[in-house]
Amino acid sequence: MIAISLTMWAFVCLLAMIVYQRKGGEGVAAAGGFALKQGKALAIRLPLALLVASFLSQVVPTAAIATILGRDSGLAGIVLASLLGGILPGGPMASFPLALFIWDAGAGTGQMVALLAGWSVFAMHRVLAYEAPVMGWRFVALRMASSFFLPPLAGLLAALIVREFSLSATLGH
Repeated sequence: MIAISLTMWAFVCLLAMIVYQRKGGEGVAAAGGFALKQGKALAIRLPLALLVASFLSQVVPTAAIATILGRDSGLAGIVLASLLGGILPGGPMASFPLALFIWDAGAGTGQMVALLAGWSVFAMHRVLAYEAPVMGWRFVALRMASSFFLPPLAGLLAALIVREFSLSATLGH
């Protein structure tokens, strides 16, 4: 974790130097202003999402999640996780704390890959807010039909890779 943080900070410093060389102090100030604006929005959303996930962990029976979406739930758990991912609310700030809660509750790795792939591919919040009004329901139906099997396939492939290469311990589950 420290190595990743140091690498990210080194990358930020490198980019700041490049921006300063190309656009001077104004460029650095503009980039800093943008980061501050985005950070303010995240400073409100992220703690709320983490609190929602934390409170859910206290009221949702984790044993049920482990049974329904655990490693031994097999194909049924992978398909269910794919569909569950499609109805997770909002963007990554809201969805990833919920996904982390589900993973900590005992979901299997293949099921988690299917859940996140389902969130990415199905994303009902995005379909209702943007895709259908802009592209139309016929396009939505075509996209859903043509990509319906991708999340379960990703989950099955992940489960196969984890099993064949004994990766469970390295993934924390």
